[in-house]
Amino acid sequence: MSVALRRPGSAAKRKDYNSLVPNRTESVSLSRRAVLGGLSAAAALQAQRREPREWKPKLGVLGNYTEANVAFARQEGFTNMILSATPRSTLDANTVTDGQAARIQAYLREAGMHVSAFQATQNHIAPDADQRKRETDYFVKAIELAGKLGVRNIGTASGKDSNRPFQEQVDEIVRVYTEKYFPACEKHNVRILWEPWPGGPNLATGPVGFEALFKGFGNSPHVGLQYDPSHMVWQMMDPIQAARDFADKIFDVHLKDTEVMWHVLRRCGINPPDRQQWWRYRLPGLGSIDWAAFFTVLQDHGYDGAMSIEHEDPLYGSPSRGADFSEDFKTGFRMAKRYLNQYVPG
Repeated sequence: MSVALRRPGSAAKRKDYNSLVPNRTESVSLSRRAVLGGLSAAAALQAQRREPREWKPKLGVLGNYTEANVAFARQEGFTNMILSATPRSTLDANTVTDGQAARIQAYLREAGMHVSAFQATQNHIAPDADQRKRETDYFVKAIELAGKLGVRNIGTASGKDSNRPFQEQVDEIVRVYTEKYFPACEKHNVRILWEPWPGGPNLATGPVGFEALFKGFGNSPHVGLQYDPSHMVWQMMDPIQAARDFADKIFDVHLKDTEVMWHVLRRCGINPPDRQQWWRYRLPGLGSIDWAAFFTVLQDHGYDGAMSIEHEDPLYGSPSRGADFSEDFKTGFRMAKRYLNQYVPG
C-alpha cells in the first residue's frame, strides 16, 4: 500500500491562494459584465455622436431691398436675404435716414425675414486719393447702416491697387481696415467678408489671396469669407478643396453655378476671337459644381449660417429692369430652390 506524502502547510497555502482568486464561473461572469458594460457605454457614446440632426441652414436670395422683393422671398419659402447696399441702391448708406432704417427693420421683422449680409463692393485702397476717400467714407456709413438694421456681415472685395506689388497691397489693406473700418465694426458688431470675385478690385479671389490676407490680419474677428464657389470654376480652381481649406473662415455663402462651354474652350482657348463666351454663370445645378460635395464640406465643418442664391443666369431674366424682381427673374429663383431643396430642406 502506498501512502501519499503531503508537504506540511500545502493545504493551507492552497486555501489562501483560492481565497484570492475567484472561481472560473465567477471570473467569466465578471468578465462578461465588464465587456457588456463597456460595449453599452461605447454604443451610447457613438449614438450620441451620430444622433441624426437635419441640416437646415437658412436658404435665401440676393437682391435689392423692396417690400415686394421681401414678400416674394417669404412667399416662396426663403428665410434669408442678402441685400444690395451700394451707392444708388435702395439701401444707399448716404441717403437712408434713421427713420427709414427703423421702418425697414420693422418690416423685415414683421415678414420674418433674416438678413445675413449687405453687399457693397468698394475699392478700399483705390490709388486715387479722392476716390479712396469717397469709397472708404461710404463703407463706414454702410457698416453703420448694417448695425442699425442688425445685419452682421458686409460682403465686399478686399480692395486692389495694381500699381503696387502684391504684398504691399496686402499691407495697405490691413492698414486701411484697421484704422478706418475696425472701430466701426467693433461699435456696430459687423464683420467684413470677402467674396472671391475676380472681376472687381479684389485680391481675395482664391487661396493665395485668402492666405496672404488672413496672415496679415492675424486672428482678427472682423474679417472672413463670403464664399461663392462659382468664381473658382472659371478661374480653373477647385471650389470644393478651397472651401475645405478655409471652412473656418466662411461666414456667408453665395449659391451660384458656372457652366464651362467646353465646345468653345477646346477650339478657341480662354481668349476666343470676337470675345466669344466660353463660360457663363448659371443657376445652381445647371453648371459644373458638385453641390453634394460642397454641402458635405459645409456640414462636416458645422456651418449652419445662411446660403443665398445669387441669380445671374442669363437664361432666366434680368434683375436690372427696376428695383423689384421681374417675373422671369423670379422663375429663376423658383427653379434654383427646387434643385437646392434636395440638399437644403425648406
